Amino acid sequence: MISELNQRSRDIFRHIVDAYVGNGEPVGSRTISRRLGQSLSAATIRNVMADLEEHGLLYAPHTSAGRIPTEAGLRLFVNGLLEIGALTDTERESIESQCASAGRSLPEVLGEAGLMLSGLSSCAGLVVAPKIDRPLRHIEFVNLGQGRALVVMVTEDGLVENRVIEVPLGVLASTLVMASNFLNARTIGRTVEDVRVEVAREIEERRSELDELSSRVVAAGLATWAGGTRSTGQLIIRGQAKLLEDVTALSDLERIRALFEVLETREAMVRLLEETGRGDGVQIFIGSENPLFKHAGCSMVVSPYMNSKEQIIGAIGVIGPTRINYARIIPLVDYTAKVIGRMLG
Repeated sequence: MISELNQRSRDIFRHIVDAYVGNGEPVGSRTISRRLGQSLSAATIRNVMADLEEHGLLYAPHTSAGRIPTEAGLRLFVNGLLEIGALTDTERESIESQCASAGRSLPEVLGEAGLMLSGLSSCAGLVVAPKIDRPLRHIEFVNLGQGRALVVMVTEDGLVENRVIEVPLGVLASTLVMASNFLNARTIGRTVEDVRVEVAREIEERRSELDELSSRVVAAGLATWAGGTRSTGQLIIRGQAKLLEDVTALSDLERIRALFEVLETREAMVRLLEETGRGDGVQIFIGSENPLFKHAGCSMVVSPYMNSKEQIIGAIGVIGPTRINYARIIPLVDYTAKVIGRMLG
C-alpha cells in the first residue's frame, strides 16, 4: 500500500496522523496547511485527503471536513512511516531503578514496572508474570490470622514470591511449621509442578504422618503456584484510570466501559499476551486486529521478556486508545522488557 503513495501523499498522511495522535480530533486541510508552512494550498491538501480516503486510510467521523486515520491507516503509519523516538538517559535510569528487585518479590517488581509504564505512556500497563517453574530452595507458611496464611517460596536462584492463601480457621502455628517441613523435605531442588502430583499422592498414602489441617495447608500452598489459572501465569494490570483522563480518545463512555470489560477478562488477556510472547520483539495490535479490542477502540503495544536462557517467560506492555503515541511508547516497552529480562537473568 505505501508504495502506491507518492512523497506528497506520505507527508500529508504523516502530518494527519501526528495531529490526530496529539489531540484526538478530526484533522482538516487548513491544519495540515499550517503544519506544512503554507507550502501547499488547502485545496491541494483536500484532494490528497480524498485520495487517502479512497485508499481506506482516512475517514470522516462527522459531516465536517475533518478526517482521522482508519485502523488500516494507523497500521500503514506504524509499519512504514513511523519514526521511533529514542529514550533519554534519564528515562533509561528511571526504568532501571523502578525495575530493581532488591528486597521485593517478583510480582511487586512487575507491578511497579506496569505502573511505571502506565505513568509514562498515559495508558494502562499490562504485565504477564511468569509461573514459578524453577527449582525451589525453601517454602514457608506464615500465619496471618482470620483463616489466612502467607506462603513464601524461594527458588534456588534467589527469586522470592509471596502469596496469601486461605487456611482453616484456628490453624495453629505448629500446623504451619509441620506443613513447611513436609514440603521442604520433598521439594528442595525440584519445581512445584514436578512435585505437586507426587505430594498429593503421598498425602493420601501417609495421612497418619500429616494431620488433616496440615494436609489442607500443603494442598492450598501448592495450588497457589501449580495447576488451575496459575499454570498460565498471572496478569497484572495497573493504571486503568489513565484511560478515563481523555474521553475523546475512546469516543464515548460506552467504549470505555467495553474496554474495562476487556481488562477484567483476565484469562482472555493472559492467553493474548502469551500468544504475543511467541513473537519476536515488540508487537503492536491496533483496534479490531485482535477480537478482544474489536468494540473498545484500543491498541496494545507489548513485548515478551526472557530469562538468562533466552526463553520467553512473560510479557509487558500497555493498552490505550488507538491514537496512542506509538513513537514514544514502543521504545519504552522495548527497553522495559529488556531490563526485566536482565533482572530475571
